Amino acid sequence: MAVIIDGKALAAKVRDQARHDVDELKERGIEPGLAVVLVGDNQASATYVRAKLRDCEQCGIPSHDFKLPADTSQVELLELIGRLNEDAAIAGILVQMPLPRHLDEEAVVSAIRPDKDVDGFHPENLGRLVRGLPGLRPCTPAGIMCMLDEHGIDPAGKSAVIVGRSSIVGKPMALMLLARDATITVSHSRTADVAAVCQTADIVVAACGIARMIKGDWLKPGATVIDVGMDRDEAGKLCGDVDFESAEPVAGAITPVPGGVGPMTRAMLMSNVVLAARMQHGL
Repeated sequence: MAVIIDGKALAAKVRDQARHDVDELKERGIEPGLAVVLVGDNQASATYVRAKLRDCEQCGIPSHDFKLPADTSQVELLELIGRLNEDAAIAGILVQMPLPRHLDEEAVVSAIRPDKDVDGFHPENLGRLVRGLPGLRPCTPAGIMCMLDEHGIDPAGKSAVIVGRSSIVGKPMALMLLARDATITVSHSRTADVAAVCQTADIVVAACGIARMIKGDWLKPGATVIDVGMDRDEAGKLCGDVDFESAEPVAGAITPVPGGVGPMTRAMLMSNVVLAARMQHGL
């Protein structure tokens, strides 16, 4: 039976470290504030924002909550980001995605100052990841690397398959694993035989957004399986991109949904706020 990788427990440790780091910053007179911008009334987004604000409170990070109406214009949103970029009390800026359709998400991401981009999505930060330079990393892949380290799973020399090629998870995940000397395959909707590709992998990261797509017979026995998915099955039950019931007996280690990658994504945001504050103050 597989080892269950408990994201909740590790996330609590990460937040505790962030709290300790925030206390040290405050002793230096630095208050590392996080600005969270929510446009519109998407209920899932509002739920995520509330959770992030609770995390800030737990870590001692001053939070600044900006709720904007759904008809906010591109100019108005960019003007707000410009003010936050110049506000010394704001260490990090997070604009909750998705945005209403009339807003240009790429322009919004690019408008955030790179050293305040705590989501790690700015082209400069992604470019630094490609170049192997220090910087703010996307929270979900960073959290996955932390989970692997916590469980002593060294990617070096292993075959890793990422199912999904988004700029939020798939592409940065591939780069982070490559930097740790894994051999990388990125599978996607045009891959001819995803199951056959997965069967070669020592590490599978499922980030395709399709409920229970990856079955147990797709897996190499003993593989580490990281499920990024947050889906709903036919009955409306929360599940991942991996069919946990069939995968768990085959895998060597596996993340559950919920309680796996999700809590780590939020926890790494707190770490990024600390890192952003340190970068801005030359620490």
